[in-house]
Amino acid sequence: MPVEEKTDQREADEKVVEIELERLRSFTNHPFKVQADSQMIELQDSIRKYGILNPLIVRPRPEGVYEIISGHRRKFAAEKLGYRKVPVIIRAMKDDEAVVSMVDSNLQRERISPSEKAFAYKMKYDAIKRKTGRRKCGQVDHHSGKKTIEVIGEEGGDSPKQVQRYIKITELIPELLEKVDDGSMGFTPAVQISYLKKKEQEEMLEAMDFAQCTPSLSQAIRIKKLSAEGKLTVEGMEDILSEIKQKDIDRVVFKNEQLHRFFPASYTSEQMRREILEILKLWMKNNWDK
Repeated sequence: MPVEEKTDQREADEKVVEIELERLRSFTNHPFKVQADSQMIELQDSIRKYGILNPLIVRPRPEGVYEIISGHRRKFAAEKLGYRKVPVIIRAMKDDEAVVSMVDSNLQRERISPSEKAFAYKMKYDAIKRKTGRRKCGQVDHHSGKKTIEVIGEEGGDSPKQVQRYIKITELIPELLEKVDDGSMGFTPAVQISYLKKKEQEEMLEAMDFAQCTPSLSQAIRIKKLSAEGKLTVEGMEDILSEIKQKDIDRVVFKNEQLHRFFPASYTSEQMRREILEILKLWMKNNWDK
């Protein structure tokens, strides 16, 4: 079965045309990653068998090229398969309208990392705010009777509060945001840490490396409070993170450097964790079930 988007995004009076790949450009500050992962392999297989069923959505640019609104992954897959042209629908859109459309079309994807969703929500929120004369998130959309942040949440499948949390973590430095994406740091503690100044976040990385752990929610709240009071130090963060959490008293802990020699250098902590669990499951099946 084809694995492309499930809905045809064509409007009644629109035509599909073919455009050369070299005339297509990625959306400016596109927050969604295009990766050569298992989903991409499935997409390539689908395109190889059925072709590109849903055309890309693009908008014309003054330089004579076209900016992709929807279809970055299809373009990538087509390039890998040797396509020279792809089917597209050309739509004239203003900048903020294009941002909203790009975010909405990509939020339909099955797998989206926290950072992708965070920056997508922020781009959409900022675009809507500009379109409505810098209306704040608490103000009401007169067309729907709902606050802007509520509308974004409904369309993205999150509560308004969760949308605000996602937007907040865009203030994390990249190294901390990566830990949220790979699962080594929880989302809710990360929201608390995002209130720290950039310098404090960098020091937080040092403290996490020292303690070989990431903060629990209660630890993150205490660290945030110390920052607000102007009392936060690297040593203070190290002390808090080095505390034995009640749930960790009987936990077996391995440091990353102890495990990396058994895995490819490119493996993240989360990939190693999953691989170890799979190995243990297999060992249990082969030994305990006998």
